[in-house]
Amino acid sequence: MPTWSIDKPEQLTFGAVSALNVRIVAGRLAVLASDGPPSLEVSSIDTPPLLVEHDEDGRLTVAYKDLTWDGILGWLRPGRRDTTLTLTVPKDCPVQAGVISASAVVAGFENRTNVKSVSGEIVLDGVSGEIEAETVSGAVESRGLAGDLSFTSVAGELTVAAGVPRRLRANTVSGRITADLELPPTGHVTLHSVSGAIVVRLPHVVDGDVTLRSTSGRLHSSFPGLGASSRPGIKSVSGRLGGGMASLSATTVSADVTLLRRDQ
Repeated sequence: MPTWSIDKPEQLTFGAVSALNVRIVAGRLAVLASDGPPSLEVSSIDTPPLLVEHDEDGRLTVAYKDLTWDGILGWLRPGRRDTTLTLTVPKDCPVQAGVISASAVVAGFENRTNVKSVSGEIVLDGVSGEIEAETVSGAVESRGLAGDLSFTSVAGELTVAAGVPRRLRANTVSGRITADLELPPTGHVTLHSVSGAIVVRLPHVVDGDVTLRSTSGRLHSSFPGLGASSRPGIKSVSGRLGGGMASLSATTVSADVTLLRRDQ
């Protein structure tokens, strides 16, 4: 199995890559879908070295030896370990990208994408397929979402711009959720936060069942025809827009929930 130990700026080109797993601590990471040969460019790196493995099944791993995938969210080791690197692999390649405090861009993939972050910001640009994002306080921004996105965080924010999700599930404790969406006929969106505000914007005309709930937060909808109700411990605004079919549920404990209507 070809292996490399990288401790200085370097460029590598690989044969066929069937799956990618990359894990860094600090700095900047770009993982890009490309029709060209799979490649790695390390622009800058601190000690210790990055280890690169490309096995006989095509699995490519770029990581520090002591930073495992399962250990990312519990990372407590000192030192920044600044690294700047760019990886290109085919668009149908499954991707796992994990960072501690680094910023990351993952763009153009169509298969399965998993991202993890402690405090680093992650941008998912034009990523479709099945996507899982998990952070502690790191923000996740999705642009042009098509497919399924599952987001879990303690204090990290989720922003979805121009999303057309089949499934969107988001759970935070105190992180804000902001989503500008088109709801396809089978789209299913479930958003939950304890103390982070939820803001959703939908098209002027939409077909879907909507439910907004909060224990003590305020509820606001720009769509007429939704009914409000209140009972001890829970307030809700709900109803059917258009012909229904799609669904949107947004629930908080103490934060506000706002449903906006996009102009024609």
